[in-house]
Order: sequence, then C-alpha cells, then structure tokens
Amino acid sequence: MPAIHSCDGHNISPQLSWSGAPDGTKSFALTCIDPDAPMGDFIHWLVYNIPASAKGIPRGGPLPEGATEVANDFGKTSYGGPCPPSGTHRYFFTLYALKTKKLAGLTKDNFIKMVRENQLATAQIIGLYKRP
Repeated sequence: MPAIHSCDGHNISPQLSWSGAPDGTKSFALTCIDPDAPMGDFIHWLVYNIPASAKGIPRGGPLPEGATEVANDFGKTSYGGPCPPSGTHRYFFTLYALKTKKLAGLTKDNFIKMVRENQLATAQIIGLYKRP
C-alpha cells in the first residue's frame, strides 16, 4: 500500500470500487483488518449501512450518504491506516453484500457477527505495508 494511506503518510483511506453485487443486495458493509498484529486481528476500519446503489468509496472519502463508521482499534470512528510495529503486514479489505437495508447499534464487538448473519456475498482485496 502506498505510504499516503498509512501513519507514515497522511492516513488517507484508499479508493475502493466494486461492481457485480448479487441480486437482493440491500446494503454493504466494509472492514479493514490486520491479522498480523502482535495481539491478533487489529481493526482499522468498520463501515456499515453503505447504500446498495454505491459503487465505491473515493480516496479520502467522503462515505456514501447514510454510511456509518464504528470505532476501530485506534479508538477512532474513521479509517486508521497501517502502522505496523515491524515487518510487512497484510491489510484485508472485505466488502460484504448484505440482505438487509439497515443495521443498527453495531459496535466493534458485534460488527462481524451481525454482518456475517446478513451477508449474501463477500469480496476481498489485500494490501501489504511495511514501515520505511
């Protein structure tokens, strides 16, 4: 991943785009998780209630109207870029096509469970980052 998306740059969220959502998609959710963190999965970004009409998120935002962010493991309700303590880490950006239009009250602790219970399909891209 380019440094602009990391703590070594401007911590700007990357542009993401998608197409081909399955029939019945009523909304999307998005996660960015680092499974290589020393204490296990580190959550960098959680977004839900992305409208089904959305085809992506531009670099640095804004999020589509109605989308809701959840506090990440940095304690911020926004994108938190890569900042690995050492070595190269993988950053899994996962998009979930959901069968429900609106989810409510999601937190870091229940996000994955609720999203998986409502998923129709997923798509994933993996970014790699090592600090300079």
